[in-house]
Amino acid sequence: MADAAGLRRKMALSRGLRCCQRAFAWLPVLIIALVVLWSYYAYVCELCLVTLSNPVEKVAYLTIFHILFVLFVWTYWKSIFTLPVQPGKKYHMSYADKERYENEERPEVQRQILAEIARKLPVYTRTGNGGVRFCDRCQLIKPDRCHHCSVCAICVLKMDHHCPWVNNCIGFSNYKFFLLFLAYSLLYCLYIAATVFKYFIKYWTGELTNGRSKFHVLFLLFVAVMFFVSLMFLFGYHCWLVSRNRSTLEAFSAPVFQNGPDKNGFNLGFVKNLQQVFGEEKKLWLLPIASSQGDGHFFPMRALCEAQNPLLANEEQWEDDGIDEEPHGKVTLKEIRCVLTYSAYWRNYKS
Repeated sequence: MADAAGLRRKMALSRGLRCCQRAFAWLPVLIIALVVLWSYYAYVCELCLVTLSNPVEKVAYLTIFHILFVLFVWTYWKSIFTLPVQPGKKYHMSYADKERYENEERPEVQRQILAEIARKLPVYTRTGNGGVRFCDRCQLIKPDRCHHCSVCAICVLKMDHHCPWVNNCIGFSNYKFFLLFLAYSLLYCLYIAATVFKYFIKYWTGELTNGRSKFHVLFLLFVAVMFFVSLMFLFGYHCWLVSRNRSTLEAFSAPVFQNGPDKNGFNLGFVKNLQQVFGEEKKLWLLPIASSQGDGHFFPMRALCEAQNPLLANEEQWEDDGIDEEPHGKVTLKEIRCVLTYSAYWRNYKS
């Protein structure tokens, strides 16, 4: 009886700690929300309604500000509340395969079992020792670019990183939204800093004397510049990642293919890399609407295209950055092979 009561107390304590941890995880989001709400009040009320005297200037400032504010909040909301996508059922072990795998004690035989299962799937990346990427906690074969998030406790398709500022895992389903959030955050801060600067100087030199508005305007400029500088480096880094078609995890540890690690394994050239994230419809690029190519389970790969086509296998080695595009809009061999391979992936996956 005493042991059972002690076990119940431990379970209750564990549940309580998990609840506290989940609540504490929302603290960074709450901080950002409070800062944004204060910036809205300071800009709209203290700057535009109290400090500005020119009605045309007021209307122009408020119109542009609210456009940027809506886009900023919209992308932030989508980054937070778009759930990360998990691998489909085809990647989960069947009951028979799971039983066979768990009952086998020899590691080499376990690797062979995983290899047999993976042959039916469009999986081409491997572990460091050449084995099939398998998640013991989720009991599934990891699709290419998929990783297990220890915070979310799930496997996430094309995982980039877990971001505490959105309390969410950034992956295939919301990476576009996260990039747009960074971009509109930069524009939001830049616009505030640019329009507030003139009145910051006037308050600083004593030309304007409203005490309450002075505090808000001065502090608004400092906060906008501080966030702009920090976001500029983060956004620049992710722009570089998109141009190379890499995730943050792949930038730190190159994906391993059957022929070994290749940091440019998914690099299709600048335009194709952009389309992987933003899609082919350019009218949707700047809106937080899902338009990324594919479903996150498989991706066109440069090395695989070359290996499967004997004509391309004898082709001259691609440069380190993986870009071999022709000028004047000509279609390259690289573009053709990637389209064909991607179609083959899709047929293999649907069958």
